[in-house]
Amino acid sequence: MEKEILINLYVESMLSIAEITKKMAKSTPSVTKVINQLIEQEVIVECGFAESTGGRRPIQYKISDQLKSYIISIACDQFFTTISISDLHNNIIVDSRDIPLELKNRSSLDTILNHTSELIKRSEIKIENFIGIGVSLPGFVNSELGINESYQKNHNLYKLQQNIEKSLKIPTVIENDSRCIALAEKQLGLAKNITSSLIINLNWGVGLGIIINNNIFKGTAGYAGEFSHIPLADNQMLCSCGKRGCLEVVASLNAAIKNIENDIENEQYSIYSTFVNSNHHNKIEALFDSIRVGDQVAINNIGKIGYMLGKGISTLIHILNPKQILISGRGSEVGHILNPHIQIALNEFCIPEIAKTTNVTISELNKDAQVKGTMCLVVENLIHRIFKSNYTQINQ
Repeated sequence: MEKEILINLYVESMLSIAEITKKMAKSTPSVTKVINQLIEQEVIVECGFAESTGGRRPIQYKISDQLKSYIISIACDQFFTTISISDLHNNIIVDSRDIPLELKNRSSLDTILNHTSELIKRSEIKIENFIGIGVSLPGFVNSELGINESYQKNHNLYKLQQNIEKSLKIPTVIENDSRCIALAEKQLGLAKNITSSLIINLNWGVGLGIIINNNIFKGTAGYAGEFSHIPLADNQMLCSCGKRGCLEVVASLNAAIKNIENDIENEQYSIYSTFVNSNHHNKIEALFDSIRVGDQVAINNIGKIGYMLGKGISTLIHILNPKQILISGRGSEVGHILNPHIQIALNEFCIPEIAKTTNVTISELNKDAQVKGTMCLVVENLIHRIFKSNYTQINQ
């Protein structure tokens, strides 16, 4: 019960005993007993009174500010990685954002380890004060075994968890990027109070996190949510998976970028090329900067992927009939352009009686969703390490 209480306090910042009891469906005496034990251990503290609801104002509790425990979050996409160090109040202490890094390169793990080590030095936090490292990345991630089966067994990202623990001597958990984004939305975002949601991770590809009855659904082998590779494209372009006709080739940010580059080659004017050069070749940031200044080629191509995304969402609605579908990840930053085109596709491809029961909305976490979800991953799996009796460092 200690672990559950601490997870709830991490997510909500502060709660009363009555609120904790309701969230955990436990008895008031049992929760009160554990709260008192955590206070005695100086893990949590009282932090004032909640607003009155007509009776005596309840005392609220939070994780102690004096608790020197920290989290390392490593959030990778195909081409860029963000590494951050945060405390147990969801505050980022120090970070390195958008580090250029192609995961398929053999040197990718060395780059991750070097940047993480440098960030630890910058933070001046002792190794023993880190409760754990969370890593989120694309691919067939088996979080139970700590491996990424998108890579050959001789690639250093295959046994990713083991390799990071061996190098940095800190307990590590790994997870698929889309499931981490779903975890962020479930704990901190717009999916918090909804029992069944589908969370679309719109980035270079199109991932999917599935929340059913407040739990993240992984499937038999942990690979549920490969939304990118449903064969819904109108063309037969080759996908990164080696198959043809996948949704990814027409409904991802990478698809929008390729279309913009083709338009420029066909002599359409776009400021996109200028922004690519000024953003150190970060094509997603160049795309978004182009949209911010009203570039019509960029806006038009975001609309195109929005329509195809809506076609894919129609399939999800017909199969799963969720309460909510949430567009999250980097792509949610241009949600105001995507959403009207998604709705056009829903009107065209969805049965109205089914479609009206699902709310399609845009995340408020935006590009921070993966980082926050990776932090939550550490808390859910390693929060028990704040107790000194469990606080053993990895020595081999």
